[in-house]
Amino acid sequence: MPRMTAAAAAVEILKREGVSQAFGVPGAAINPFYRELKNVGGIGHTLARHVEGASHMAEGYTRTAPGNIGVCIGTSGPAGTDMITGLYSAIADSIPILCITGQAPVAKLHKEDFQAVDIASIAKPVTKKATTVLEAAQVPGVFQEAFYLMRSGRPGPVLIDLPIDVQLTEIEFDPDLYEPLAVHKPAVTRKQAEKAISLLLESERPLIVAGGGIINADASDLLVEFAELLNVPVISTLMGWGVIPDDHELAAGMVGVQTSHRYGNATFLESDYVLGIGNRWANRHTGYNLDAYLGDRKFVHVDIEPTQIGKIFAPDLGIVSDAKAALITFIEVAKELKAAGKLPDYSAWVASHLERKGSLQRRTHFDNIPMKPQRVYEEMNKAFGPETRYVTTIGLSQIAGAQMLHVFKPRHWINCGQAGPLGWTIPAALGVAKADPTTPVVALSGDYDFQFMLEELAVGAQHKIPYVHVLVNNAYLGLIRQAQGGLGINFEVNLEFENINAPELGVYGVDHVKVVEGLGCKAIRVTDPNELGAALEEAKKLAAEYSVPVVVEAILERVTNISMSKTVDMSDVTEFEELATEPGHAPTAIRPISA
Repeated sequence: MPRMTAAAAAVEILKREGVSQAFGVPGAAINPFYRELKNVGGIGHTLARHVEGASHMAEGYTRTAPGNIGVCIGTSGPAGTDMITGLYSAIADSIPILCITGQAPVAKLHKEDFQAVDIASIAKPVTKKATTVLEAAQVPGVFQEAFYLMRSGRPGPVLIDLPIDVQLTEIEFDPDLYEPLAVHKPAVTRKQAEKAISLLLESERPLIVAGGGIINADASDLLVEFAELLNVPVISTLMGWGVIPDDHELAAGMVGVQTSHRYGNATFLESDYVLGIGNRWANRHTGYNLDAYLGDRKFVHVDIEPTQIGKIFAPDLGIVSDAKAALITFIEVAKELKAAGKLPDYSAWVASHLERKGSLQRRTHFDNIPMKPQRVYEEMNKAFGPETRYVTTIGLSQIAGAQMLHVFKPRHWINCGQAGPLGWTIPAALGVAKADPTTPVVALSGDYDFQFMLEELAVGAQHKIPYVHVLVNNAYLGLIRQAQGGLGINFEVNLEFENINAPELGVYGVDHVKVVEGLGCKAIRVTDPNELGAALEEAKKLAAEYSVPVVVEAILERVTNISMSKTVDMSDVTEFEELATEPGHAPTAIRPISA
């Protein structure tokens, strides 16, 4: 048998599991692994500026294409703890990433060695498995199991912690004999599929709720085929946005207390049956008033993870299945029923949903200076086409973006939906652009999200990773300010100050243009909404010319309240701004308002 270091064996396994790109920061305890990355070859590496940034780059990389698994690498101690946020983000959204950390020698683990921490115990709650490998001969098996776990059942992250002496130990390992383990995914039975569809056929106003599990299963085309067979509208979750194009006649928008559409909520409240596939009934979707969400509707829930069934509420029927397997069988049953002439005519229900989609719109066209954020999304809709991959995390910018932008393909809305860590957007966008350099990437941040990890822009400059970053700046923690309103306070959420080096900014404080340029990228500041479209076009040209991230900063009015529920009730959403009542109020609405 060939002999090599355990670290070399690990690199060989990564290659055979399909890994071609990693993100990380080297350090003393992981240097033997980095030596083998260099000596074995075949895996590209992007050097991050922060180890948390590396973990979010890995997330963005995974989320971009079916089969991708992002890999992030760091040394011992704080590198691992820095990546915990990325692991939490990944497990919350069912995203497989592999985190590899260095560690002190095995004999020193209990002696408070420099930068030695029990990272496996720390990471256990936010991974499918976290292991400190104590025997070098176990390295191949631990890596093989990691890929099996990441791909089987509900996808998620794994951490492997490698003591430095384990990395350096030679073992017998033949890469040519290595084979990935067969992945396990549960599948719906024929009887279950027949029952789910029979409940649907008993209804008059059915809906399909399409979750991120459909995207993870690479089953979006099947979802659309199934919906078209039945002629049933589809509500996308935030993680499932893009499974059906926004301009499809059966796309009924999103539902919830924040990232929702007026027409989506209205249509949902009219429904009498809901088939959820690959979704979690997350609270930003259902709200906390489950009575309003459940109503008198019947619910069928299909999810790959058994413990998701009944976690939020008890459905009328729960089915444990991979989304693709479920949709294949659902389509088979539906086709048979159609051939037998047993499918109901839902055309009147679809027509009513389309009427709501064309009338219940939010206004986006404002000419105010400083500009209203709604106008930014209108201009983005004009500037960026259906091929665009949007990347964003949390805040009023993300919530308004989800309400007003348009998505037409799966994996073109790449959003940290559940964890929502500030700072996620820049490194995730870099991971997305690295995974698919041929597709335009547009990131969206508020000023606080942008400032959390803006050092990662230097990674884009160093490694020539172009994308456009739309930065909406109101010098406020906008979402927290809006949430504090219910408590009658406005406390410690103000970011404004007069920058002694940039008095032209007034109270907007940080000179983002100078900072971005100092990191080797390009930036454009816009104060007039009528100049925003030209700035976005210029940004696209600059990104192509210089192959670096280009930031377009839009200076917003300080306070804008974005539509959401004050009571965390999806049937009670407050509209703070004037609504669209004529075509000119929302010129980029997905379904034009009738004059």
